[in-house]
Amino acid sequence: MSFAKDKTIPENTVYVPQILLPADADMTVWAVNACDQFTSDPAYWAQVEELTRGKSSTYHLIFPEIYLKDGADERIAKINSTMREYLSSGVFKTVEGGFVLVERTTAQSGMRTGLVICVDLEQYSYKKGDCALIRSTEETVLDRLPPRIKIRCDAALELPHIMLLYDDPTFSVLGAAQRGDVLYDFELNMGGGHIKGTFIKNPDDVINAFYGLSSCYGNGGMLFAVGDGNHSLAAAKSCWEAIKPHLSKEQLKTHPARYALCEAVNIYDPALNFHPIHRFIKTDAAEKFLSGWNINGSGRAYVVIGGVKTAVPFPENVPEGIRLADEYIASFITKNGGEVDYIHGDEELTLLTAHGAGLLLPAIEKADFFNLIKTGGNLPKKTFSLGEGCEKRYYVEAKKIK
Repeated sequence: MSFAKDKTIPENTVYVPQILLPADADMTVWAVNACDQFTSDPAYWAQVEELTRGKSSTYHLIFPEIYLKDGADERIAKINSTMREYLSSGVFKTVEGGFVLVERTTAQSGMRTGLVICVDLEQYSYKKGDCALIRSTEETVLDRLPPRIKIRCDAALELPHIMLLYDDPTFSVLGAAQRGDVLYDFELNMGGGHIKGTFIKNPDDVINAFYGLSSCYGNGGMLFAVGDGNHSLAAAKSCWEAIKPHLSKEQLKTHPARYALCEAVNIYDPALNFHPIHRFIKTDAAEKFLSGWNINGSGRAYVVIGGVKTAVPFPENVPEGIRLADEYIASFITKNGGEVDYIHGDEELTLLTAHGAGLLLPAIEKADFFNLIKTGGNLPKKTFSLGEGCEKRYYVEAKKIK
């Protein structure tokens, strides 16, 4: 799918959602960090659990991935039950007829601005080489989809940590947005900074601005690249594909599961920072990981063992270097045992290396990002992260998918 300049973008590619927000909740307790963060830090999630116990919170509506191996069926059943309870007991109020402008301020990056919108899953693909309007940026690991599909398939709600990126050097989309009432304004827990949400009352103008972006047209035209949460969006796509055969023609157009709630952020936002996702290899043979390093290049990465960093050669082409590094890690684990985890943040990785080997990777340049996707297809899995772990999207808004 590519679009010439005279080609119309399919209707409802960007869609105005019915957004659910808490009617009366302590917002600092309500909003929690993305479920795929701090997967090697049980103390983080234990603290979140303690903070939210007995209170209305998105924590009770999500599945932190650190617990995926621990009683998943029971936890999923509890999540679905809590969703139904929140819907029936008046926890939510509905915001209709517009988008939400999100201003997120963190100590690390300053203020990042996004728009909470819906996108049509019919226009999204995670398959390498597909020239869809909404496109995955990293390799989708198919083995990671079944647990996410299982979590979503019977859920009444979706809560997004998905961030979509768009290419708007003149800031025409945000320039078209007219602000209405402030919907929320509060401090996030666990060092997440401050967040403010404002109703945008002219969604049609904003949609037209999205459709006017030059990135949509020509060879490999692309409106959105998935910056965060690709596996969640891929799970939503899989669930939608399973629902479609059972719907009437009219239901196909309007079913809420067809449209995924996301936050769209301009890649040129000054607070949008691309960070590498490091590798941690939990192993008793950490020294062998360093001595066996055989990747060459004029760039640099760092192997960290016991908190000590050692520079190692690395290709200047960062995506290619990450492919080679992941191949080396897989081979190392086959020979020496161990397991790999993906860590956000230099300090977080360094602390873990008392029990294995860490690989500190370089970041890709965001100015190259859209062109890399258009010309090279999907990047290797876990190539980049948008901000540190505490800067990830917190769950605030929800949407019905049943």
